[in-house]
Amino acid sequence: MTNNNFTELETDRLLLTRLKTSDWKMISFLRSDQEVNKFVKRSSAATQEEALTFIQKINHSIDHQHSYYWKIAERNNDQMIGSICLWNFSEDEKSAEIGYDLSPDYQGKGIMNESLSRIIEFGLELLH
Repeated sequence: MTNNNFTELETDRLLLTRLKTSDWKMISFLRSDQEVNKFVKRSSAATQEEALTFIQKINHSIDHQHSYYWKIAERNNDQMIGSICLWNFSEDEKSAEIGYDLSPDYQGKGIMNESLSRIIEFGLELLH
């Protein structure tokens, strides 16, 4: 589904959807947990206010076509377990960076590989 510059994506096990304000607790965890962020330097979102501000910033960026950002959830459960994004597009829009994070409870299950494959397919087919 495409809505306001956003395309929901699916895989065999996952739904990749737009962030909602109700996802703030997982955003706060993913952006503040030491284990999740041990290889990443980024601002945390330790409070509800910081997490909601981050969600607003992400959705604004999507609305203005500056980036693509998906919440990762299992098909049978809307609970956010991670995120994946395309951002930092080159001037000619031929390349972009991929960013992702995943709750440690879901690591080692092939979830990020499945998400990454779908995002690459989206980028190649829809964004060229």
